[in-house]
Amino acid sequence: MVEVLHIPVLLNAAIDALAIKRDGVYVDGTFGHGGHSRLILSKLGSRGRLIVFDKDPVAISTAKSIQDERLHVVHNSYTGLEVTLQSLAITGVDGILLDLGVSSMQLEKADRGFSFRHDGPLDMRMDTTRGETAAQWLATVDEVTLREAIRDYGEERYAGQIAGAIVMERSRRPITTTLQLAETVAAVVRARSHGREYRQHPATRTFQAIRIYLNQELEALSLTLPLCLARLNPAGRLVVISFHSLEDRIVKNFMRAQAMADTLPRKLPIREDERMRHSQQKLLLIGKKIRPDTNEIAANPRARSAIMRVAEKIKASAINR
Repeated sequence: MVEVLHIPVLLNAAIDALAIKRDGVYVDGTFGHGGHSRLILSKLGSRGRLIVFDKDPVAISTAKSIQDERLHVVHNSYTGLEVTLQSLAITGVDGILLDLGVSSMQLEKADRGFSFRHDGPLDMRMDTTRGETAAQWLATVDEVTLREAIRDYGEERYAGQIAGAIVMERSRRPITTTLQLAETVAAVVRARSHGREYRQHPATRTFQAIRIYLNQELEALSLTLPLCLARLNPAGRLVVISFHSLEDRIVKNFMRAQAMADTLPRKLPIREDERMRHSQQKLLLIGKKIRPDTNEIAANPRARSAIMRVAEKIKASAINR
């Protein structure tokens, strides 16, 4: 098998956005194949530290192969950020990077079951050492829950019909492979859309939905963003790269909410120093959302849907001056 080349999305832009301090402490919440982490390490001095998380055992094996005493590797979701930092006696960090979604390495390995490009077992777990596979879940999930998952996490207009077809298919034979599921879904979508051509495979949204549901990706993101804010040092940066609208919506809404400044009406006669004292603003939005340029998309088509957002934790003196 030809080895898959993994190209980190927005590599230089993301690390530049972190504004690395040589002696700082940083977190890469999704190590993946380590492209972002390696570049962070190259910018750290001897006293700098990098803590990396990943649920994928393959990614963890790659991370542990890096011989660097500044690197601490954690086989866990980034939801374990708080517990890990406490165990390391780290009270604050200078930057956190979250590169969401699945990596090219995961998508291209047939035995992971994330993609229908190659036939393989229907797994879809980020962490293959624990939890229920997609095949196991599809064998028992009720039709209502399946429909809601496909609708809510895949934004699929034919969610009801697809769920019904999956339930009917599993009554005839277990759904155990990626191509079996893809063909079941595609038949429904093509029939309902009267053969209209699609820019993407008809099963794309359903595969995305099942993966997100199974790995609780949106719940983990929503839980972790406040933890990141709490653990960032003043002037520390939060950098998040997302790959679809559901993720980006969560990140955008969180950052905007934490960047809201006033708790008092602007027309109320009050001195500016008093207004700042009552401010709830915790983050400063850094620039607008960033997308890959045409050159990066040409070199790495997976990057076309990426959106990066950056925010900086406001110094206490900026609020309580």
